[in-house]
Amino acid sequence: MLVLSRKVNEVILINNNIEVRINRIEGDTVKIGIQAPKQVSIIRKEIALDIAEINAASVLTTKFQNQ
Repeated sequence: MLVLSRKVNEVILINNNIEVRINRIEGDTVKIGIQAPKQVSIIRKEIALDIAEINAASVLTTKFQNQ
């Protein structure tokens, strides 16, 4: 894992087409802005994990109902 220090308004560039900008720092919360091509999916990790958990439960429920 790469760990970088950034100040407000500084940018991290990923793959020459994705910008991650530090917009604001409020206490222990960092507000970031992400500019990326429309075809790049951006989702918070906790949401992705929730979706995966719901999908797994759905598969189990479907298997149980079909038996």
